[in-house]
This record gives sequence, structure tokens and C-alpha cells, in this order.
Amino acid sequence: MDFATVANDLGETIRLAGPMLRQVGNTEASFASAPGKWTKKEILAHLIDSASNNHQRFVRAAAQGSLEFPGYDQDALVAVQKPNTVSWELLIEFWSGYNRYLVHVLNQIPASSAEVQCSIGGKAPVTLLWMANDYVEHLKYHLNQIVGRQFETQWSLAASR
Repeated sequence: MDFATVANDLGETIRLAGPMLRQVGNTEASFASAPGKWTKKEILAHLIDSASNNHQRFVRAAAQGSLEFPGYDQDALVAVQKPNTVSWELLIEFWSGYNRYLVHVLNQIPASSAEVQCSIGGKAPVTLLWMANDYVEHLKYHLNQIVGRQFETQWSLAASR
């Protein structure tokens, strides 16, 4: 695996997810499936936070040759932003655009940066390449929460081509 492979995986995930996300209505996206659970808007806002944090991680790690980065309180960030008060379409557009840019960024990271050591929130170090791949897997996990196993099935079909 290399950064181009991760970037291609991210790009294909965005391509497949966009139409599925757009099938979810604004009202449906604003309601939690159960008490204490995030709404679909809150999940997508979390993925925007994740894109933002990982963007900085990818670029800083590649530029500096190592990375020590703080973790973040995902619940607090979602609570402050109140994503249920904005349109679902705005969240989809922002998420999609940011991740399309991350495809570009990942394609620019030199192969020599793959083994750069990164420590997030005081946890054991991982490589930059591992972190980039984990970002995409994290994104898929949460997309499955939004659109259900439908996305997982579509992804499996696309990956087998």
C-alpha cells in the first residue's frame, strides 16, 4: 500500500457515498436513531472535524518528518458546532469538497514520508501511511452508520472490479 492507493480508496469512497448521502432527507438527517446517539448530521460533522484534523496531521507529519499532535474531544466539537441547525446539503458539500482536496493532498505526499512516526493524543506512534489508511477506514465506518450496510455493499462491489 502507498499514498496513491489510499488516495484512490478515499476518492472512490467519496464518489460512492455522495449519491447515497443525498438520498437522506434533511429532516431524517436531523433525528437520532436512539437517545444518546448522534444524528446523521452530527456524524457527518464529526467526519468534517476528522478531515480537518487529519489534513493538518498529514501535511505537518510530511513537512516535519515526525508528528506529535493532540487528540480531540469529538463530542464537545460536535456540540459546539450544532450541525443539526444547518442544511444537510451544506454538510454533504463541505464534507465532499474537503475530502476531494484530501485526495489531492495524499497524492502529493512523497513515498519517503510513509514511515514518518506520528503520535496522536499521547498514544503509541503509528506511521503516516497507517494513519492515512486508518482515516479512510474511519470514514467508511461512519458512512455506514449514516447510510447503513448499503454503502458497505456498494463499496465491496466497487472494490471487487
